Amino acid sequence: MTKPFIRLNPADNVVVALKDMKRGDTIEVDGTAITLLNDILFEHKVAVCDIAEGENVLKYGLPIGHATHKIAAGEHVHEHNLTSNYIIK
Repeated sequence: MTKPFIRLNPADNVVVALKDMKRGDTIEVDGTAITLLNDILFEHKVAVCDIAEGENVLKYGLPIGHATHKIAAGEHVHEHNLTSNYIIK
């Protein structure tokens, strides 16, 4: 059975959806069951652990931004709770 997500680097604290997934669905990441807290669209990110406000979000093993507030495991990670570390506003 194909996983509905991909973890691009073992250091990542997010996975990327390979299909649309529904709130309440459970995914298993490294032996840990994570219940999705939101509907997740194809190619969107899901936190695989709690991410503290200000903590870097890691994708490709690199920081792509930081959490603007606490993000719970299973929560959708997108521009509503993530700010780029590289864009100056």
